[in-house]
Amino acid sequence: MTGRSEELFDFIASSLKKFVESEGEDSEFTAGKRRELGFTFSFPVKQTSVSSGILIKWTKGFSIRDMVGKDVSECLRIALARIGLNMRVAALINDSVGTLAVGHHHDADTVAAIIIGTGTNACYVERTDAIIKSQGLLTSSVGMVVNMEWGNFWSSHLPRTSYDIELDAESPNPNDQGFEKMISGMYLGEIVRRVVLKMLEEADLLESDSTKLSVPFILRTPLMAAMHEDESPNLREVSRIFEDVLEIPDVPLKFRRLVVKVCDTVTRRAARLAAAGIVGILKKIGRDGSGGISEGKVRGDESKMRRTVITIEGGLYTSYGAFREHLHEAVAEILGEDVAPYVILKVSEDGSGIGAALVAASHSQENSVNI
Repeated sequence: MTGRSEELFDFIASSLKKFVESEGEDSEFTAGKRRELGFTFSFPVKQTSVSSGILIKWTKGFSIRDMVGKDVSECLRIALARIGLNMRVAALINDSVGTLAVGHHHDADTVAAIIIGTGTNACYVERTDAIIKSQGLLTSSVGMVVNMEWGNFWSSHLPRTSYDIELDAESPNPNDQGFEKMISGMYLGEIVRRVVLKMLEEADLLESDSTKLSVPFILRTPLMAAMHEDESPNLREVSRIFEDVLEIPDVPLKFRRLVVKVCDTVTRRAARLAAAGIVGILKKIGRDGSGGISEGKVRGDESKMRRTVITIEGGLYTSYGAFREHLHEAVAEILGEDVAPYVILKVSEDGSGIGAALVAASHSQENSVNI
């Protein structure tokens, strides 16, 4: 994550080679035949073609400085050539676009895809004539996928606390990815850690020399979720995590209950912010119930809303029940009871991988794709 670009792409290439070698003699590919590859690269990229793009900046804790400004597909091609692997990048996408592709493949009413995992992002289908960047370009498409990179969204209306400000200032990318740092799985546990550390220090219950709570990111989001969803009468899981992971034994039950409330507050805020982002997309494309017959409702029937599907992928959403419940609750609250039933949130399984294969297949020169 912090080395050189050659190290990263050599690792990817060697992993691909191991996968190809594991296919054995049953593979449909004959020796010397070039394979087509779908490449999911989930970082901000200036897309120059369906199969190439230039890295704008890193997110999610990556910081390989010599990579910024380079064509990521070309870097992979060079790494593949170094180990003698005959492959061509047929499609370069990010995980949100891949998730949208597989979502729309299974359900034609899918209009947007959201990633809520280690990081967060969103993309949606927009009318081509509504995209300023595409004006003047020759295209026959009536719609185009917009990769929002919403993790970098920022507004003075976002409810940042002192914990958010300190986390951002001490991160590898200060003043970047503000929305992501309030929503995604990489940061929620760290926010809880900072709050709990402050509470323990103010209550004079913490001996700094005998705890790991002062170590940044020691409290990962899965641990936070385990504490949040601990339903045992004495909150045994909370006690175990404090003792085994944070090296703080004998935490009073009253304080353990307070920790669960902190986890719920941080999770609820993240889910509601993500929900607001989802509804913002629906509002932009007129699918939030306010766009009239031509957009939000079925033409010729003003009483019936159009079915709208949002496909979602990411461990924070799929594995963290409390987060998912808070998000669904917030989407329904914002949309209102008349519109909410027509907006369906669907889980996507491996959209970033399968979606890449689908897009690669549609641009394959061999009419056959292996990923």
